[in-house]
Amino acid sequence: MPTTPLSKVVAVLRAPSADRYRPVVDALVAGGVREIELTLTTPGTLDVVSRLRADVGDIARIGVGTVTDGVLARAALDAGARFLVTPGIVRAAAEPAHEHGVPVIMGALTPTEVMTATASGADLVKIFPASAVGAAYLGQLRGPFPDLRAVPSGGIGAAEARAWLAAGAAAVSMGGPLIGDALNGGSLRTLTDRMRRLAEAIGEDVIT
Repeated sequence: MPTTPLSKVVAVLRAPSADRYRPVVDALVAGGVREIELTLTTPGTLDVVSRLRADVGDIARIGVGTVTDGVLARAALDAGARFLVTPGIVRAAAEPAHEHGVPVIMGALTPTEVMTATASGADLVKIFPASAVGAAYLGQLRGPFPDLRAVPSGGIGAAEARAWLAAGAAAVSMGGPLIGDALNGGSLRTLTDRMRRLAEAIGEDVIT
């Protein structure tokens, strides 16, 4: 099961509609992103997963986020999601995901939630909301949980990304601070350049 992120950044896309995804996905991949999360709060997400997955090929993985129950997990997997992300602990997402050989990133914050997420089948744990605790929190969590594979999410910009990765995060989940206004007609070139600068800052290799 591929539990190691292909890159240190998981780009999270929440759009007004799924037809906004394609150019932004292309811009992100050009900038070095290899993990892209499409959220179920965006209308039409499941209708485009398969096509986007085919478009990016093996260069990037298209996953589905905001998975809140087993029904949505199975629908996302049937659509071709290569990883699942849950906002909280969703035990029902783990079994179908693992049947498909797909990793699950489950949301948690407190030590008890981290333990529960792991026991519920999480392959990685999304520390959410990361902005509420800061990167030093991960160092504290890794005391009792030295093998924790954490993906902090929520309010993470470039400076925060560097701090969380330095604290031992497997990857960071980045939405608005990375995407900016690209999903609403903003400059795609600016997005690619922003990601390239971030990749350089965090020591990420960019495949062109």
